[in-house]
Order: sequence, then structure tokens, then C-alpha cells
Amino acid sequence: MNSSQSILTRLAAGALGLLVAASAWAWPDKPIEIVVGFAPGGGTDITARTLAAHLGKALGGTVLVVNKPGASGAIGLAYVARAPADGYTLGMTNMPGLLTLPIERDAGFKSGDFSYIANLVRDPSAFSVTLDSPYKTLADLTAAAKKAPGSISYGSTGVGTDDHLAMVMFEGLTGTKLLHVPFNGAGPLRNALMGKHVVVSGMNLGEAMPYSGQTVRILAQAGGLRSKLGPEVPSFKEQGVDLVFGSERGIVAPKGMPAEIEQKLAAAMRQVADNPEFQAQMKAQFTEMDYMPGPEWKKHLERADVGFRQMWAKKPWTD
Repeated sequence: MNSSQSILTRLAAGALGLLVAASAWAWPDKPIEIVVGFAPGGGTDITARTLAAHLGKALGGTVLVVNKPGASGAIGLAYVARAPADGYTLGMTNMPGLLTLPIERDAGFKSGDFSYIANLVRDPSAFSVTLDSPYKTLADLTAAAKKAPGSISYGSTGVGTDDHLAMVMFEGLTGTKLLHVPFNGAGPLRNALMGKHVVVSGMNLGEAMPYSGQTVRILAQAGGLRSKLGPEVPSFKEQGVDLVFGSERGIVAPKGMPAEIEQKLAAAMRQVADNPEFQAQMKAQFTEMDYMPGPEWKKHLERADVGFRQMWAKKPWTD
């Protein structure tokens, strides 16, 4: 390569670098989509819609929510994993599905397909029944389930979701067997409970609390202690069932985003998490804040993945 070619090569490389930097600096210059893998009306969807308004302000752009329900959230996550890594397609995750779906099936994605921006909130699993249900306490449900194994229907938001795995853990801890009925989101599940198509619903605490005492009775929630957002709801633990479990919701993007864009997203997510208005909205939605920056969140998920794989090896939850 002669000197003139070398100069041209360096100039071209420099121009490309400036173009990439300018592109990142201008980002976002079109709407960003947050993909939710469940039907509208559930906790993941509501969290995403609240986040979208604040994230748009933090980034100086427009953020939209797009629902792609089905396969326990796998359709939405697979869509995000295949999207261009340009920061315009994000995914609102729901743990444990983010980890459990690739364990139990060919989900169309794996954990290594994503950049982890931040986790935002957590929402304990909970068991709810209608107000006129004969089951007034968790003990009532447990006793009835032992007498008639497999006869009491339990609705969840899909195989491998926290709602479903909470049921699997409950069965293992109590020696019971419920009849699992999956739905594609908490909205359809809530309607099924109200229509008495299922006897017990596995909605998260935040999804059930707005209806508590009006149309549903929450028998138990799976936080380590009673939640400050629903102090009247007893935990599983205080009722003799050592079940601590729930949903964790965060934001991922396709792997391979430009570092400048990922840093902008991470900073904006931190800004939203620190915003008192957003925190107040989460509280009003009975959803607990649980902010973890991307690197910390990824390590947390890696540890959780080991536990879920051990659980699957011991007894697959799709059996």
C-alpha cells in the first residue's frame, strides 16, 4: 500500500468513525418500541406503558409499547432477539420466563442474545380466588387440593412463567396437584377468573391488588414478608408454605448495540428509576421497585439460571 492509499484508508476509517458517533449522538431520531410478550392489561404491559412515557422524556424521543403475546412471552422475546441492534427495539422481560423458556423448549431466543440494560421492578407471585369462593384461606385450598388431586383449576400466564412455577413449587411443598390452565396474559386470566372458568388465578400481587376485596380474595403472596403495598395480604411463609417467588421486570435489547447507544439507554433507565414520579406510579400499581443496572442484573440472572436448570433436571415443570 503506497502513502496516498494509506492516507485515503485512514481518512475513510475516520469518516466512518465520525458517522457512527454522529448516528449515536442523534439517536433516537425515530420512535423506539418496547415489545411486551403478553396481552394488554397485565402487570408487564402496565409497567412497560408507564416506563415508555418516562423513558421517552429521558431520551428526548418517542417510546411506544407493542404487544406480541403468545407462547408464555417467548414470541415477543424472540422478536427482540432477531431485531436490528440499533436501539429502536427493546424488550420488557419477565423473569423467570426470560430464563426458563429456553430451558424447557426451543424458544427462538437464548439469554446470550441480549444486551441487559436494567431491571426495574419486582412483583411477588400470588394466589387469588373470587370473593364467593369456598376457599377463604390458603389452608382451605390446600386441604381441598389434597382431597381431590388435579380437580381444582389454576390459571397462569403460561408454561414457565412465574405464575406457573409458583404453582409447581406450591405443589411440591404441599404434596398437592392442581389442574394447570395457561393464558396469554394477566388480562385474559383475570377475565377467566371472574367468569369462573378457573378456580384459582396466579396473578402477581400488583395485578390482583386493584381488585382485592372488590371482586377477588388474595389467599397468599410469595414475598419474603408481607408487602408494604398490600399489608393485609398474608404471605405463603406465614401460612406454613415456604414459597418465596415472583416476577422481575426489566429491559433488554438485541445484542451488539453500539456502546454509545447502550450507555444512553442505561443512563436513561437510571434516570427513570430515580424519578419520584415514576416511583409513585409503581407504588400506585402495587409494584415494588427493584432497580439493578445491566451488569449487576446479568450476574443475578446467571445465578438464577443455575437454580432453574437444577430444578428442571430434578423434575421438568412441563410434565
